[in-house]
Amino acid sequence: MAEIDSGSERAATRKRADARRNEQALLDAASAAFVASGVDVPVRDIAARAGVGVGTIYRHFPTRADLIVAVYRHQIEACAEAGPALLADSSTPHAALVRWIDLFVDFLITKHGLAEALQSDAAAFQTLHAYFLNRLVPVCDRLLDAAVAAGEIRPDVDAYGLLRGVGNLCIGAGNDPRYDARRLVQLLVAGLRVR
Repeated sequence: MAEIDSGSERAATRKRADARRNEQALLDAASAAFVASGVDVPVRDIAARAGVGVGTIYRHFPTRADLIVAVYRHQIEACAEAGPALLADSSTPHAALVRWIDLFVDFLITKHGLAEALQSDAAAFQTLHAYFLNRLVPVCDRLLDAAVAAGEIRPDVDAYGLLRGVGNLCIGAGNDPRYDARRLVQLLVAGLRVR
């Protein structure tokens, strides 16, 4: 009996791994489609990018709101996980902060239509903003603390204020080709340096 149970467990683990890979492929395809066409991109386009049928997407994500939330949660997690890795791998805490803020800017300026989606009445969106803050503010805070401790930046900047400022600079970044949000964010971050 133990042999049968062991075989069943291996099959279930393999199936779960396959399901995770399929979900990852769907999230990656949806993310690319959202960047290219906004959150209102047709589901059939996402399915084509992922190489699956539309039904597969709806099996994993029954509503568009579920898909949007899953994509952004996945991207928030990637941004949050990058902070400690950058801190460990960068030459200085300031260099890690600069690289992480650049990732954060990438995250923000590719979110075509997310602001409008978040204003909808969909229950799935109600907790996304809090999740965003709960995951990213502590990461930014840790990077700021490390750079302050190293004497590289001024100590009077808080993580929430910095992220809010970066976010405000990124609003409308794709609407006017003359507006370079990334350059303005670089100036903001440069202003944190201790002179």
